[in-house]
Amino acid sequence: MEKTLGVYIHIPFCAGKCAYCDFYSLAGHEKLMPSYQHAVLHHIKEYAPQLDGYLTDTVYFGGGTPSYYGADRLISIFNALKKYGHVLLDAEVTAEVNPDSITKADLVRMRRAGFNRISVGVQSANDALLKSLGRRHNFAAAEEAVKNARDAGFSNVSIDLIFGLPSQSRDEWADTLNRAAALKPEHISCYGLKIEEGSQLYIYKDSPFMPDDDAQADMYLYAVETLSRFGFKQYEISNFARRGYESRHNMKYWFGDEYLGFGAAAHSYIGGVRYNYIADLEKYSENVLSGQNILDLREEISDFERASEYLMLRLRTTRGISEKEYVDIYPCSMDKTINLLRFYESHGWAVFSDDRWSFTPQGFLLSNRLIGEILETQTKQRTEMTKPWEKPEEAVQRSQMTLFDRKPQEVQMFRGI
Repeated sequence: MEKTLGVYIHIPFCAGKCAYCDFYSLAGHEKLMPSYQHAVLHHIKEYAPQLDGYLTDTVYFGGGTPSYYGADRLISIFNALKKYGHVLLDAEVTAEVNPDSITKADLVRMRRAGFNRISVGVQSANDALLKSLGRRHNFAAAEEAVKNARDAGFSNVSIDLIFGLPSQSRDEWADTLNRAAALKPEHISCYGLKIEEGSQLYIYKDSPFMPDDDAQADMYLYAVETLSRFGFKQYEISNFARRGYESRHNMKYWFGDEYLGFGAAAHSYIGGVRYNYIADLEKYSENVLSGQNILDLREEISDFERASEYLMLRLRTTRGISEKEYVDIYPCSMDKTINLLRFYESHGWAVFSDDRWSFTPQGFLLSNRLIGEILETQTKQRTEMTKPWEKPEEAVQRSQMTLFDRKPQEVQMFRGI
């Protein structure tokens, strides 16, 4: 039986670098777009023989700003995927767009080509805040972009919002949520601002202009409550959707499913191996076309690492975790972790329902700490899982055996990896 696969295409071009962005993206490199396009198309064609065992059921164009790269180039890449990647007719096909770089004509062509989901970078309904973030649009342009997507035939529209911005008040965040919901999207992502080193906003780190932890927590909990009233169910820490409109592609990341990336800095996880490509646009293009190495990092994931990632990623979702699912991945007792989760439950941070543990909104606020404690507890539990006749170092070695050691017949690697 053929397996399903998600495909991610990284488009590292932007009209301008946003003040909060630390993703691999570049402004002012438009002259490199043709060579990058040629490289990505060549890369997809080169992988074609190894895609025969897979059916592609999600495609995601992220960036950077895919809409700035141009609808024609995006359509050309998608056509290559349809030719070589066995894309299902009902696949979810998403492109990230910014209001300042997408037109109605672009959206019409993309919809006709098979794109069926658009993610619009709105971020805020406050024009002054948008300007301070380095965004090149105002809220009126965002409203127009959503309207144009509807007119073009898109019935699945997602919008991104950010809270915890410099000098942002609770009332301003409430206004953004209300005006965003008025756009009637199917999906809303709400991200708390993280000031990353290397971003333009790093000058605000520990600044009194930044909302404090309590204010950010209030904004987050207000978003959960408000979006619920508007019919958006929370299914992940930062993501809310109307029933049936959860991001199928992003669910692959959180559920540990296989995905394949193309483009500079793109990541993949397939056949029990995780790898990513060099975050260098020019070098990626040159090396793909000349047949040289484009890998930056490659690692085989052991069963225990998969089990740890199961905890870390699934606890980001409202579906949460189950003891049975964990043990199916890695046979190790969860008794101490269950006790820890019961302690969280007593504080209102976790809930147990239908044999599954998940975090509450209050727990999501503390998720980095709570998940860290759970992973530490489970790691200690593993070290106690030794056979009487086996030395401790042998038990650790056994627990770190990879899928390649245990199930080589199930592993299918791509050429050149």
